Amino acid sequence: VQLQASGGGLVQAGGSLRLSCTTSGRTFGSYPMGWFRQAPGKERDFVAAISWDGRTTYYADSVKGRFTISSDNGKNTVYLQVNNLKPEDTAVYYCGARIYYRGTYYIAEDYDFWGQGTLVTVSS
Repeated sequence: VQLQASGGGLVQAGGSLRLSCTTSGRTFGSYPMGWFRQAPGKERDFVAAISWDGRTTYYADSVKGRFTISSDNGKNTVYLQVNNLKPEDTAVYYCGARIYYRGTYYIAEDYDFWGQGTLVTVSS
């Protein structure tokens, strides 16, 4: 399975971006996906996740009401709409896939495959 993340960039506080993660190499719609982020010198933190069928979503408290995760199985893509960005949202954003359904959605070590990351920089 290969994951390709895109959509990051430099935005001012209050701005928006849409991150995309396209999957290839296996049927997309059969496993859960998630977004994590990692700021310099910090661990990779959970941001949002979506169930294999797209019906259930999960969010970190820090992004609830501002970020929205969604999926388009026909395009093998999961999206993260990020609104009302804050400087503390600055990080490399990674998408992951839980192919083997290990563990739980908010633990990075339970994800089996990762994209290369896309950088989001929010200026104040």
